[in-house]
Amino acid sequence: MTPRRRYLPSLQAFATFEVAAKHLSFTLAATELNVTQAAVSQQIRGLEKALGCTLFRRLHNALELTGEGTRLLGAVTSGLDGICEAIAGIDPEETEAAITISGTQAVIAYWLAPRLDAFRALHPEVRFVLLASDENDRLRNFAEVDLSVICGNERCDPGERLVYLFDETVRPVCSPDFLGRHGPLDSTARLAEMDLLELHPMHWSSEAIGWTPLSWKDWFRAQGAPAPERPFRLVSNSYPVLVEAGLRGEGVLLGWDHLVGRHLEQELLVPAQGGTLRLDRGYYLKLNAASAERPLVREFADFLLQA
Repeated sequence: MTPRRRYLPSLQAFATFEVAAKHLSFTLAATELNVTQAAVSQQIRGLEKALGCTLFRRLHNALELTGEGTRLLGAVTSGLDGICEAIAGIDPEETEAAITISGTQAVIAYWLAPRLDAFRALHPEVRFVLLASDENDRLRNFAEVDLSVICGNERCDPGERLVYLFDETVRPVCSPDFLGRHGPLDSTARLAEMDLLELHPMHWSSEAIGWTPLSWKDWFRAQGAPAPERPFRLVSNSYPVLVEAGLRGEGVLLGWDHLVGRHLEQELLVPAQGGTLRLDRGYYLKLNAASAERPLVREFADFLLQA
């Protein structure tokens, strides 16, 4: 007997089952869904109880679909695909005119935002949804995210569409007023005497990036000089906070070229010393496969690459 709709388990339970069945792993399913492994396991047990059957065979360090699980997976996949198609067809013009982008707080605020304004001049109808986070790098895997700006391609799975953007380079920068009052800062020893603005290691969590940001200690080590032992003028896990402090003349910060480039062009910030430090990692633009068929998304991706 076919069950009545009102007694069906939740749509979320079926969606969790589909992801777990795809990976044949509760752990990998939890990573994709950004929940705990225990939460996935609990949802699957609840679904099995509601349906009155076993969907997975729990083997040692492995999962297998049962016959019931295999039949259900086909129905669930077909049903969820049908729902997505129906939603996409409700207002296709509205969907086409929106582009969803993910990235870190600083990349969204300083690198991407000016380019959005330039693209809007060509396409006034376009809308942007910006998902900025320094803690949750899994935003790039959300179905609704069209494009992601990511640091380091080793954080993406094989087969993902990645396009190289630029190297990561950094230099000490400060306001012209600060340099006028304290300059010239023509030696590392002189720079070490200045009020320095430091990015806290918790700027990027290990789950988001997998490494800590470049610090002043790293900078001085690269120059073959000892780092200052005294406390920093300001420490923050928010890079925009440090940039604003630098603009106010509070001290010298490490300026990533892609983040402070416009400030340097407008001479709101100036190099405190000559030369740059190039890190052995770069930035990439990730294009979600489902978004590659949308002309507006492809045009915006090409616009970013040309810019």
